[in-house]
Amino acid sequence: MNIVDGWLQQATHTKSPNYNERPVNGVIDLLVIHNISLPPNQFGSPYIEQFFRNCLQFSDHPYFETLRDVEVSAHFLIKRSGEIVQFVSCLDRAWHAGQSVFCGRENCNDFSLGIELEGSDDVPYEDRQYQALSELTRALQIAYPGLVKERIVGHSDIAPGRKTDPGPSFDWPRYLRELDPESTALPGL
Repeated sequence: MNIVDGWLQQATHTKSPNYNERPVNGVIDLLVIHNISLPPNQFGSPYIEQFFRNCLQFSDHPYFETLRDVEVSAHFLIKRSGEIVQFVSCLDRAWHAGQSVFCGRENCNDFSLGIELEGSDDVPYEDRQYQALSELTRALQIAYPGLVKERIVGHSDIAPGRKTDPGPSFDWPRYLRELDPESTALPGL
């Protein structure tokens, strides 16, 4: 996989309007892993992409009414099939982390990339997702050397008490082993 001008060439590009410029001279040095499913715990629908593009039909499901006026995005979505969709250039600030802090630095969107996994806290992720996530992460680490293993975290790590994703169903040791077979450490350690 390779990234050119902030875009993963092997991804499907579906641009979101929910982004803005990063701070001048900012360095991308944090990778945040999330999960999302719309409606909750249902997979395979077009709703995540519609949500990130601000074209979700709120009448399609009662839960969607809770998302009215919410404008969010992520740089990437990895579907259950392993397909990667990119919504925002890595060079821009996607709106994925919300109120957040990492190592004393607030506003993690300023210096992070966000990857959403189609899933939920309590449903195991697919092998294809782990494979795609590992390949994508390695490509991002080449393009943005500040994304060292110690700076790969879950949304729950930067927004504790507010967020729980990627949840207990996410196999951190497996993911880190796939990045580096010598690894046994957990993220942030």
